[in-house]
Amino acid sequence: ARVIMGCRDMEKADAALKEIIKLSGNQNIISKKLDLADSKSIKEFAQAVNSEEKQVNILINNAGVMVCPYGKTADGFEMQIGVNHMGHFLLTFLLIDLIKKSTPARIINVSSMAHKWGNINLDDINSEKSYDKSKAYSQSKLANVLFTRSLAKKLQGTGVTVYAVHPGVVQTELWRHLSGPQQAAMCLIRPITKTPVQGAQTTIYCSVAPELETETGKYYSDCASASCSNVAMDDDMAQRLWDLSCQMLNIMWD
Repeated sequence: ARVIMGCRDMEKADAALKEIIKLSGNQNIISKKLDLADSKSIKEFAQAVNSEEKQVNILINNAGVMVCPYGKTADGFEMQIGVNHMGHFLLTFLLIDLIKKSTPARIINVSSMAHKWGNINLDDINSEKSYDKSKAYSQSKLANVLFTRSLAKKLQGTGVTVYAVHPGVVQTELWRHLSGPQQAAMCLIRPITKTPVQGAQTTIYCSVAPELETETGKYYSDCASASCSNVAMDDDMAQRLWDLSCQMLNIMWD
């Protein structure tokens, strides 16, 4: 496959690129600047992909921030809902026409089991009235599952399928904002956590498994369909979140 890595830190991206080419033997991999916390960067990335690429068969919405101190994106969104949901929502919107032309195609939204502890606060989506970093993270991960559900319905019959994924507890820098005691707890459970290679398996499964060709809109964990929370299956909430996301991003996406 030709692989395009959308990365915020281009220095880290270049190092990862060299490592992946060396390990895989695939020379057809490039990295492009993409900051999911800035709609200007998202639009520039999407414009480059739309103008330079003939097709996009698989879009993996994998960026994430977790339990960070309160902050806002360049567009004024709370950082976690902004990066984890709004950024991916806008990126997918900007690439959807090319993805539709590339069928069969798949979109994978990397969520988390943390969505099960989440609720969508439509009246305070940016946590401006009160901020609980864990609740804000769970809200953003629930948004990933609801987005998957809505998008799958809107794309029925197009040849584009959509999947939400819990990758597992993976040994990455996602943990960087955890408190001291939380970091210590993570060290204790490290033997039962996943390496990045193991953590990527469910995403890869949803990207290429032939048996998923007729499946769409579902939630997966450990390379199998899994149960999600009742709120994550609420079609009315999914539609309301969709409408709010379009309004906040100033886009029309029916």
